Amino acid sequence: MASIQLVETSLRDGNQCLWSALGVDTAKTLTIAPAMDRVGFKAIDFTTSTHMGVAVRYKKEDPWERIRLMAKAMPKTPLQFLSTGFRFISWETASPEFMALAFKTLIQNGLRRFALADPMNDADSNVACARMIKAAGGEYVIGALVFTLSPIHDDAHYVARARTLAESPHVDALYVKDPGGLLTPLRARTLLPAVTAAIGSKPLELHSHCTIGVGELTYMEAPAWGISAVQCASGAAADGNSNPPSERVVSNLRALGHRLDIDDQALAEVSRYFTRLAEAEGLPAGRPQAFDAAYLHHQLPGGTIGTMRRHLAETRVSHLEGAVIEELGRVRQELGWPIVMTPFAQMLITQAVLNVSGEERYSIIPDEIIRYALGKFGRPNIPIAPEVMDRIESLPRTHELRDEPGMPPLSELRQRIGPELSDEEFLLRATMPSGQVDAMKAAGPAQRTYDPDMAPVMNLIRQLTARPDIAYLSVEKPGFKLELRGQTASVGAEA
Repeated sequence: MASIQLVETSLRDGNQCLWSALGVDTAKTLTIAPAMDRVGFKAIDFTTSTHMGVAVRYKKEDPWERIRLMAKAMPKTPLQFLSTGFRFISWETASPEFMALAFKTLIQNGLRRFALADPMNDADSNVACARMIKAAGGEYVIGALVFTLSPIHDDAHYVARARTLAESPHVDALYVKDPGGLLTPLRARTLLPAVTAAIGSKPLELHSHCTIGVGELTYMEAPAWGISAVQCASGAAADGNSNPPSERVVSNLRALGHRLDIDDQALAEVSRYFTRLAEAEGLPAGRPQAFDAAYLHHQLPGGTIGTMRRHLAETRVSHLEGAVIEELGRVRQELGWPIVMTPFAQMLITQAVLNVSGEERYSIIPDEIIRYALGKFGRPNIPIAPEVMDRIESLPRTHELRDEPGMPPLSELRQRIGPELSDEEFLLRATMPSGQVDAMKAAGPAQRTYDPDMAPVMNLIRQLTARPDIAYLSVEKPGFKLELRGQTASVGAEA
């Protein structure tokens, strides 16, 4: 029997999968920090550059402040940053010196563990990032083997990349990252032992999703095949398109004889919190999923499904979801079987939507697909379908993008954006619209406390006070009275 550790994913992956990365802000994060620090998690899957952009764009909160406050609130548990290739916040491929600055600044603000998941499974790229991170003082680097199903992603594909990662002194551990929840126990039975044999003494973790109901079953078998840690979400942030639920995984692994050294009471408190948060904010709770063989065709990761549905709803074409998913499988095959993860998942969805809603397939091709075809995200696993590549090559835009300059030198970029800026503000302004960063700074420091039980009342008060036809509002209950008159408010406690 094995000793198994947990990596908690609610704040990052659970939030992204079920709540389109919008369900958590700084106050909601800090409120649960003390309990999370008591559980005994190996690490907290905390943020990505995408989530940092969401903090600025939608929450008007400083993501660097959130990292600093959370690192201070959780001194015992490492916070993880997930990096997907040479990019930071923006879609643009970043230069090595820009990525080195991003990693250094993340570490200085309190991030200790870095997960590297290159969307091409480019092990050499991951090793280069790991080298930067360790040079900047990063404590722990875990390299991902991103799992997918295709004619070319066999055990040999993963073993070759695992060996390259394991040979690097800058990579401390590896993990099989299954963003689509596609890894069945049958498939894992050959893959995981093969990877374990290739990496020697370095630890191997497993990250999967409940999207078609097989991820949790694979977790039960995984310790026998060399897995030392599994990645789970908690309460309403688990299940559904998210990760397996921590309490259920712990209970079942223990029932199978494995040892998990965690504080069960603290774990239960964490799970209750995310369930209360979802109820208070009207967020969907993850539910166990039935097996869906059609999912094996499109393989959308949990976080991308939520984002896709939000975008379809915003553009009022939600009724096209089924056709888009069907088309996505065809697009993926034609583009050389890219792994359906960030940034390729978003690119594939965009092309699928355009193909379904346009007059003919590939009548419109976004710049990012052209850049992918030109190799600006790395070389496709196999050549792109000739008819699609011919269409791309015929576009005038292709010739423009082929000759476009890369990211300018860091010194030039600093001079252009503002040499007096801190590294934190410079990195935001280099990758986001200046108006969004200005709005974030104007909003001031984020709230630091959150009470799920008060959230419905506060939301109601905000809605009512925003109405110009209401001049007076009174809320009363035994022991409490709140009065709002115009722009003033008084709160009183009654005997």
